[in-house]
Amino acid sequence: MRNLILFVFVLAIFVLGALTGALLLPRSEGQPATAADPAPPPLDPELTPEEVRDITVFREVSPSVVHISTIQRRRDFFSLNVFEIPQGTGSGFVWDDDGHVVTNFHVVRGGNYYAVRFADQSDWEATLVGLAPNKDLAVLKIDAPRGRLRPIPLGRSSALQVGQRVLAIGNPFGLDHSLTIGVVSALGRELQSPGGRLIRDVIQTDAAINPGNSGGPLLDSAGRLIGVNTAIYSPSGASSGIGFAVPADTVRRLVPQLIEYGEPVQPGIGIVLLPDSYAARWELDGVVIQSVSPGGPAARAGLKGIEITPRGRVIVGDRIVAVDGQAVRSTDDLIYLFEQAGVGGRVTLTVERDGEQRQVEIQLIALE
Repeated sequence: MRNLILFVFVLAIFVLGALTGALLLPRSEGQPATAADPAPPPLDPELTPEEVRDITVFREVSPSVVHISTIQRRRDFFSLNVFEIPQGTGSGFVWDDDGHVVTNFHVVRGGNYYAVRFADQSDWEATLVGLAPNKDLAVLKIDAPRGRLRPIPLGRSSALQVGQRVLAIGNPFGLDHSLTIGVVSALGRELQSPGGRLIRDVIQTDAAINPGNSGGPLLDSAGRLIGVNTAIYSPSGASSGIGFAVPADTVRRLVPQLIEYGEPVQPGIGIVLLPDSYAARWELDGVVIQSVSPGGPAARAGLKGIEITPRGRVIVGDRIVAVDGQAVRSTDDLIYLFEQAGVGGRVTLTVERDGEQRQVEIQLIALE
């Protein structure tokens, strides 16, 4: 009998120890903090077709949208302790099965540690892969199993129409996985990027975009990515019905470059341009070539830059006034048109020198 009591006592201690150990063990990265969400309830048959479509899109895309926390980790010089300084939060979305996550540049700016949280509350440490400050885009990467990743289908922003229904999913004010609905208010807007250049073909929408939505997807009614939410126009900082998104066509072109090279591949012809302010001061149309790189496409095509005589007189060489028939009025115009053609593309420049214009066909190369 004493042996039986001793056995039961030892068994109870073993079970208690196992339970205590399980409770104290740290949660592994990527494991949900809560139990799996139950299956969504069936849809009410009295819902309108638009409501059914919106609910369906949210259910399908929401697992692809993430909350991003940007942190700067520093080590104290004296104690050697590491402390964390929050830099901000935002949204992002899964790009592919390899764990790449797309967001805004301004969301990750200033950080050296990034945490990504999914709708199931699983947390993942992310590494920075690439940045495009002039397009307000960035790519992170998490080491997650392919089965947990659901990339968002890509749409084409070039096919959008004003008045078209759009949906935005993000984490406004830290309220994770919020859905707002609106329409395309305007197309072809221009927006100043964190890098200083203009972002062209920006989508304007009245779908509410607030702090924390940045980097989240703007979707069409089929659940396809048509833009990346990036900014709002608001004196108060809250949504005023004027939000902006980087167009999907720009995202589709740049993200593979950020994944492969860590930065955008800039097409060009091997020239240095005079600042636009000088051209305006001299009342010159187009963009003025300041210098030409030896051996580059521009040099082979016979383009000339500015010459300065021994007496200090400035002689303007060539000015680019159009690309493929589209007027060039600024450096941003030229960069935009070169980007549309891409590295390896051939363009026809309208070049003016000494009051005479000529056409020059030239192939774009990747600038280093």
